[in-house]
Amino acid sequence: MSAKYAGKLGVLQRVLPTYRAPFFDMLAEACQGGLSMCAGQPRLSEGIKITRELKVANFTPVHNIHLLGGSLYLCWQTGLSGWLAAQNPDALIVEANPRYLSTLPALRWMKTRSRPVIGWGLGSPPLPGPMADMRRSGRLDFVHQFDALLTYSQRGAAEYKELGYPAERIFVAPNAVAPRPQHMIQERPPFFKDRPCLLFVGRLQHRKRLDLLLRACASLPAEMQPRLVLVGDGPERQALELLASQVYPSAEFAGSRHGPDLMPFFAEADLFVLPGTGGLAVQEAMSHALPVIVAQGDGTQDDLVRPANGWQIPANDENALGATLRLALSDAACLRSMGLESYRIVSEEINLERMVEVFVEVLDQLGEK
Repeated sequence: MSAKYAGKLGVLQRVLPTYRAPFFDMLAEACQGGLSMCAGQPRLSEGIKITRELKVANFTPVHNIHLLGGSLYLCWQTGLSGWLAAQNPDALIVEANPRYLSTLPALRWMKTRSRPVIGWGLGSPPLPGPMADMRRSGRLDFVHQFDALLTYSQRGAAEYKELGYPAERIFVAPNAVAPRPQHMIQERPPFFKDRPCLLFVGRLQHRKRLDLLLRACASLPAEMQPRLVLVGDGPERQALELLASQVYPSAEFAGSRHGPDLMPFFAEADLFVLPGTGGLAVQEAMSHALPVIVAQGDGTQDDLVRPANGWQIPANDENALGATLRLALSDAACLRSMGLESYRIVSEEINLERMVEVFVEVLDQLGEK
């Protein structure tokens, strides 16, 4: 990665999830003036695993004050003016979320010094209800304060454009959680050696909807029923093991595995399945040349999972999952071809290196103005 940003970058986040640390460290390496970021703590109910440890970027903890909840949730972060004064960034990246009230004072601090601020967000989905027009106007007023918008997906970019933000100031940095694969692509024969092997890797929690996966496997014809391997641990493990004993007794619970210990599981698998939301292992599975089945979500998977390398199915739909499994497992050679496309996508298009490159390109463009 050769692209560099000549200035000092500031990054303001509500929280710093552990999985984002490698990205911010890689981005810091691309900032010649350094990168300083601050973030606070999540609500206890969110279950977000956070870190304060960065190897390259400078990190300052701030205090999050969580206000109200649900659709009325707001957040105020204390100490931002002091952090900005101490770090004095040449450009600032913030989350493009109007619920984070302290973003506006940070914006004003930068604007009074004629320095660019970039908003980073998922997009702007349509708003329901009788007050939709007023809320839409408020959203547009908010995002218009940014010099540019970075979003995770083409869907997010289209939503910002539809909202009324200038298309030429919208940039897509595909949501990556892993670097380009360094290992050689794994070759698999165009047939199943025995029973096809389905793999899930992640936390065993309700939103992953592994109950649907167990039932969907059980609904397949006996000659098509796969070996099902669930790697991970979590609050739903006992309930899932009980359900498996009733509907799919051959399901294997491998427990929590990390790093090199995961390699044999990816090597033995024929298909990776994430029937719910929030999985971080999809890109890792793709780096091992696996086709994938994922549930539709907020759009961040749209650019990652395509007809050429997998399937996106309606969320919480057991019948759709069962039908997709039946289709996928009926053609081993097709699965192999889709797996090769998975590997190409994470090698060439969606990886941490490419994500950093887009951020630097946007920073450089704003620095030239």
